[in-house]
Amino acid sequence: MREVLPVLGGWYRAGVGFGLATVVGTSRSAPRGAGAAMAVGPDGEVVGSVSGGCVEGAVYELAREVVASGEARLETFGYSDEDAFAVGLTCGGEITLLVRAVTPATDPCFGAVAESVAAREPVTVATVTDGPAPRGAALAVWPDRVLGTLGSPGLDAAVTADARGELALGATALRHYGPHGERREDAVAVFLHSFAPPPRMLVFGAIDYAAAVARIGDFLGYRVTVCDARPVFATPRRFPEGVEVVVDWPHRYLSGTGTDGSTVICVLTHDPKFDVPLLTEALRRPAAYIGAMGSRRTHEDRMRRLAAAGLTGAELARLRSPVGLDLGARTPEEVAVSVAAEIVALRWGGSGAPLTGTRGAIHPAH
Repeated sequence: MREVLPVLGGWYRAGVGFGLATVVGTSRSAPRGAGAAMAVGPDGEVVGSVSGGCVEGAVYELAREVVASGEARLETFGYSDEDAFAVGLTCGGEITLLVRAVTPATDPCFGAVAESVAAREPVTVATVTDGPAPRGAALAVWPDRVLGTLGSPGLDAAVTADARGELALGATALRHYGPHGERREDAVAVFLHSFAPPPRMLVFGAIDYAAAVARIGDFLGYRVTVCDARPVFATPRRFPEGVEVVVDWPHRYLSGTGTDGSTVICVLTHDPKFDVPLLTEALRRPAAYIGAMGSRRTHEDRMRRLAAAGLTGAELARLRSPVGLDLGARTPEEVAVSVAAEIVALRWGGSGAPLTGTRGAIHPAH
């Protein structure tokens, strides 16, 4: 979608309607992922792709029909057999498409979304794909505002909360709700499409605990990098596929790497020659979370060394050490859950206490 938005924004501003097909579900070896889009505009012009060519012809006709009727449709394309005239995916995968007509009248959010994406402003678009809510209805959610409606105040509120959660991770997902936003029901399917780069997780120290933290970070939607100065430990085969592995001195790598208010930094080296220069750099730059592993004695020694290095009380107060919540964790995987739980709690203001002992909304509005 991001690739074709400049063209679609131009059509939209000109008041020209177009048919938009978006991949909202995939299975097996689908050629393109959720969020891939193809649009059919004025004079039959086509931009984008949803399958790399397998079903584009059928989607073209479907988009034209939707523009003519004004009624959004949900269609699934699966495997086609050896019949060369069959419409399907030769790769054996399956894609589900939401095809809808977009005009300033049918989708008042689209122009603002296109402008935000062009300006690199994070936004999530929630679109009803199925159920008793109006199919194709759209709600745009920014960190500080919303535009549009899915047809019910309760549904809008529930989806807004989830959309901001996905936006924080730069993630895209299909969620299900009741007609009025009930979270334990699945009558209404809503596709949440986030336009934001995934936040970064920087893990320093290529030990077993780092592999577990990297795995859960990847699962949570972070773009994970593991860095260690020791090449014998910093090898890609020790970490999940998709995790970047860097051989460099941690403080040197961090000094040349950009961070922002969503970046997570996990220092698992617990060795002063690595920790002190690394944390001196980390605690003076933007980050959502900075945690360091070690015993309480290690923590106290580390804090003395950091203070001696010139860090202020405010800078030292940013450090989460010993890292993680008190779960009684023992194994690397359990420790990774503890670290991830602290990161999530800090992001959303959670207490880390058992919900059985708390009162009020489980998912407070943000």
